[in-house]
Amino acid sequence: MKKVAFITGGSRGIGYGIAEHLARAGFDLAINGVRPEEAAREALDSLRTVGAEVLYCQGDVASTETRRTMLDNIRSHFGRLNVLVNNAGVAPKERRDILEATEESFQYVLTTNLQGAYFLTQAAANWMIEQKSEQSDFTGCIVNVSSISATVASVNRGEYCVAKAGLSMTTQLFAARLGEFDIPVYEVRPGIIRTDMTAGVTSKYDKLIDDGLCVQKRWGYPDDVGRAVAALARGDFPYSTGQVILIDGGLTLPRL
Repeated sequence: MKKVAFITGGSRGIGYGIAEHLARAGFDLAINGVRPEEAAREALDSLRTVGAEVLYCQGDVASTETRRTMLDNIRSHFGRLNVLVNNAGVAPKERRDILEATEESFQYVLTTNLQGAYFLTQAAANWMIEQKSEQSDFTGCIVNVSSISATVASVNRGEYCVAKAGLSMTTQLFAARLGEFDIPVYEVRPGIIRTDMTAGVTSKYDKLIDDGLCVQKRWGYPDDVGRAVAALARGDFPYSTGQVILIDGGLTLPRL
């Protein structure tokens, strides 16, 4: 029986790169996205051609009811869940200096990027514990996709940085709590990745990368993140719960 992975925000960008590698690794997939299923059809069909059975779970992870419905649908369709990848995220609708940013923007970003992931992890973890108690050979893990913004301050998008820092602590908390059940929890921390979210700042980062922002002088790609998540999901790092995997081309490497 194939293992099942649930990837939030999995129909595009980093999430799709993760989904593609998990499909190749032999997982069946539950893919969450806010777009109607028809709008994500091409991505879903592409994953199916790799051999994965794919269930689309439309909805906003910020919604308590939606999170519950998605997990219920996965339980009904597959009957199991081995891997949760918290990838869904939003950027501030407007980048504003922290001296001018609004509470509305703060709430919008944190509700999706932190609160949604936190309580989806809680629900999935309880289901995994249930499966573990019923099946001695059950294996599961949780992967949180954060950002170098968890530790690198950007004063024109403080709400995003705070959310990612919170997600980093969420990883540590659940890693500590789930240790007794042998369910590892990891954080994958991407740097500058070429996606829809960074399309508006391409020229800015092209110049910064050319000027040496990263040790490896190129953009990161969803494929880079997907490779790392697949390794974690396969169980290649079984004794590394709570750890951070940096996918940033050396951007955060201290240099003189």
